[in-house]
Amino acid sequence: MTTGEPLIVLESVNKWFGPLHVLQDVDLSIDRGEVVVVIGPSGSGKSTLCRAINRLEPINSGSIVFDGQPLPAEGRGLAKLRSEVGMVFQSFNLFAHKTILENVTLGPIKVRKEKPAAVRERAMQLLDRVGISSQASKYPAQLSGGQQQRAAIARALAMQPKAMLFDEPTSALDPEMVGEVLDVMTSLAREGMTMVVVTHEMGFARHAANRVVFMADGQLVEQAPPDEFFGSPKSDRAKDFLSKILTH
Repeated sequence: MTTGEPLIVLESVNKWFGPLHVLQDVDLSIDRGEVVVVIGPSGSGKSTLCRAINRLEPINSGSIVFDGQPLPAEGRGLAKLRSEVGMVFQSFNLFAHKTILENVTLGPIKVRKEKPAAVRERAMQLLDRVGISSQASKYPAQLSGGQQQRAAIARALAMQPKAMLFDEPTSALDPEMVGEVLDVMTSLAREGMTMVVVTHEMGFARHAANRVVFMADGQLVEQAPPDEFFGSPKSDRAKDFLSKILTH
């Protein structure tokens, strides 16, 4: 863990969808190189929190600071922020009419104006790292869901982001594909990537997280290192949640 100021700081963040108060006075700071796993029941605001960090979801009040700068509202600043914060969604969001290699190289070439040859080389290394370099010339529809999600991770990494956000990255996958995606995420975590991961995968939370954040009803109810959180949750909400998911 590096010292210095945290990479991501949320202060008193509030968000409403109409009358629904989905984020309630959320305070959260994430250190460089830290892996924070956000868990909690459905509708607790986990995905909204994740999407607020790169302004896919604007907030109603409070502040979010990324790498010492407040989140820009729009324009060039916002595009720069989004290129520094990689995002992997539940659905893979790959461009169907482009090959896997084209999907991974597009951002650095178009957004960053990098030289195509250098980007292609880096993209192939990334596809190798996520275990699908042999699929580079295929189209997304020719890949399994697990391979597509690994391609999406490589695409996010191609922008050389300072942090990675994962919004339920395995929930659309068949069970036998979940492990291959979590393996890639675990190795990223071990290499020191700053990560915020919204997931239902408690094994990943136990093994890869530095900190588990438990949300319910738009609030951060509890946060602790995984051993402590799973071993002796403090709040009734967390105890109730864990008893429901860990007994089956």
